[in-house]
Amino acid sequence: MKLPAARLHYASSEHDADLLYATGFMAPDPFLFVEVRGVRTITASDLELDRARATARECRVVPWMDFARQLEPRGQAPLADVIGLVLKKLKVKRALVPRQFPLGLARELGARGIDCVPADDPFWPERAIKRPFEVRAIEASLRAAEAGLLAGIEALRACTIGRDGYLRRDNRRFTADDLRTVVNQRILAEGCMPARTICAPGDEAVDPHEVGHGPIRANEPVVMDIFPRSEATGYFGDLTRTVVRGRASDKLKEIYALVHEGVKLGHSRVVPGAAGNDIHKAIQDLFEARGCRTGVKDGRMQGFFHGTGHGLGLEIHEAPSIGKRPDVLQEGHVVTVEPGLYYLGVGGVRIEDVALVTKSGSRNLTRVPKQLEIG
Repeated sequence: MKLPAARLHYASSEHDADLLYATGFMAPDPFLFVEVRGVRTITASDLELDRARATARECRVVPWMDFARQLEPRGQAPLADVIGLVLKKLKVKRALVPRQFPLGLARELGARGIDCVPADDPFWPERAIKRPFEVRAIEASLRAAEAGLLAGIEALRACTIGRDGYLRRDNRRFTADDLRTVVNQRILAEGCMPARTICAPGDEAVDPHEVGHGPIRANEPVVMDIFPRSEATGYFGDLTRTVVRGRASDKLKEIYALVHEGVKLGHSRVVPGAAGNDIHKAIQDLFEARGCRTGVKDGRMQGFFHGTGHGLGLEIHEAPSIGKRPDVLQEGHVVTVEPGLYYLGVGGVRIEDVALVTKSGSRNLTRVPKQLEIG
């Protein structure tokens, strides 16, 4: 099937990474984007017109009301009618749309003679290869994540250890919720938005996406997974460290050292041409060989049961994958390296860095050190 020469999208770029990637214009309300033979057009409301003209990259910006008033004097014409008129002016009768394009709108456009053809996912395959300004944007968000982490570590270090074994601050038990507040406040001060920051102590972290609640005990691991999004650029950072306020058990030290070794192995394998599933298997094999098995135990998944990494950019999880899929790494990919081990009675251990795939290998973009015990 011959693909259409046009691309069409209608969404809020604040919530749609494909549209933000195509335009560089972040808006909270939906707007129309059309590309015809490489020429990109945005139709913006009066509210957003000047800002779109100032910030949209390589896009022609035209007023939405210029079209709406042709259909209704006050500019209150139906959405599909206005889009249909824009497409008629651009001589578009058939266009590729993302798979998340609104179904109702696609049907309404179809009734007006516009054929919306779902594109393969991703809509912009080139999004996976990060341009230099994108790498800088990711690094800036990563610095915010690191600032949040360090603020959280200092808060843990400042706690006293009560006779009951719990951390205390301000004459009460210090909780995972308190820790998350400290981290998130620092992220906000760095110009980023936190999103479900994980501060999960002990066995709570055996569920890798559990954010963590309740009081924190001394001498138990706390998984801190921090992934802020820049308010200015929309790019994410991603960072995980596992720390103990007090003294870690010998078993925890053993597991932490093995996960740390897995991270180093992952970094060594992140090179152009490497397959993500091969990197993942190498770390799985390392853990299995050291006696850290994965499977259901006591009714829970335990061991290493998530992927080794994922692409990072305008979405927290994007292509490529370092897991079970055979995605091949290329120069310009930005990926996480985040193996973990999770066992009830010991807790969770995860360490995560972000790496840029270079021409000859990779570069670790993460600066903050790895340290289990924090005193």
